[in-house]
Amino acid sequence: MHIHDLITDSATLANLCTRLSQADFVCVDTEFMRENTFWPELCLIQIADVNEAAAIDPMAPGLDMTPLLDLLVKNEDVLKVFHAGGQDLEIVYNLTGKTPHPLFDTQVAAMALGQGEQIGYSNLVDSYLGIVVDKGARFTDWSRRPLDARQIEYAIGDVTHLAKIFPKMLARLRKTGRGEWLDQEMERIGDPANYANDPEEAWKRIRIAGRKPDVLGRLKALARWRELEAQSKDLPRGRIVKDETIADIAGHPPRKQSDLAKVRGLSATWAGNDIGGRLMAALEAAVPMSADEMPARDDRKPGLGKDGALVADLLKLLLKIRSKEIDVASRLLARSEDLEALAAGQRDGLPILQGWRFDQFGRDALDLVEGRLAFAVVNGKLKMTRTEDVT
Repeated sequence: MHIHDLITDSATLANLCTRLSQADFVCVDTEFMRENTFWPELCLIQIADVNEAAAIDPMAPGLDMTPLLDLLVKNEDVLKVFHAGGQDLEIVYNLTGKTPHPLFDTQVAAMALGQGEQIGYSNLVDSYLGIVVDKGARFTDWSRRPLDARQIEYAIGDVTHLAKIFPKMLARLRKTGRGEWLDQEMERIGDPANYANDPEEAWKRIRIAGRKPDVLGRLKALARWRELEAQSKDLPRGRIVKDETIADIAGHPPRKQSDLAKVRGLSATWAGNDIGGRLMAALEAAVPMSADEMPARDDRKPGLGKDGALVADLLKLLLKIRSKEIDVASRLLARSEDLEALAAGQRDGLPILQGWRFDQFGRDALDLVEGRLAFAVVNGKLKMTRTEDVT
């Protein structure tokens, strides 16, 4: 495989992307910094097919990234391969408003091959290639320039190894017939809605006790205000106001701006400065949350009743048994919230009652809930047994 020098000019990048647009797949990784910013700061992009690999410097002056971004989000003929690519996809979405497609995530694929819930990249490389990844550069400040040869070599290794692993993984998936299992997961991961930062939805990330419409209305208004402040200043949300302070203000709103000096978690200067004024304006504009937007009551959540909790526990036991039997990560088969919903009587819209998940697990899970399947101990071993007694 040919390894290019660090790409810092538009012509070289365009030529690379022209060649890669003819590949069956490309492996992609990014290096970024986000400790001190709201938006992740893209510092390096690595890309490879089976013939060549390169690291691209998006911080290089005048570099036109359009050919690369078009390859990732517009070229439907080239499969884009990531490992645990959620944050990489977020970066591409922030740049383009789209996500790479078609998409393949090797961490998710490893779940279908019984390699654990969230296998790390270094373990994946060791498993498939017998190579121990040098982790010496993983704490690099990727925003600092110049990058040295060791840092670039470390970064490119993330895609050169992946370019060798992917065909091996694909062959195993075809042999086991599990490739189609992943289609739904890849579409879910690649859904652009996962990466949108909608200020109107920001309140859902904050935990708060109680369900009073006026409190939740203030929470929504304050969360929206903080989201816009953080985005405009490109600072982490917690640098503006922490979640617990937002929740406290929503529950016990100050009557006037000068009262902000008494709020734990806020600087006393907010009692008279502009940002404090904007916070108060958000509070004053808040309206009680409408009935159709109110979150579900805790006591109505599936699986929280005594009987529902017991049934959910039985389903989790069944999931553990079945995932071991077919050698697949249990998380890929079913999620806890789906099991709780099934235990509570929900049937519509559950992934475990659709497609391959129904065939591999959902059918038995439904039979267990509806009394057609039971646990039994035979010769000291836990077994599943059918019953004709439907209750």
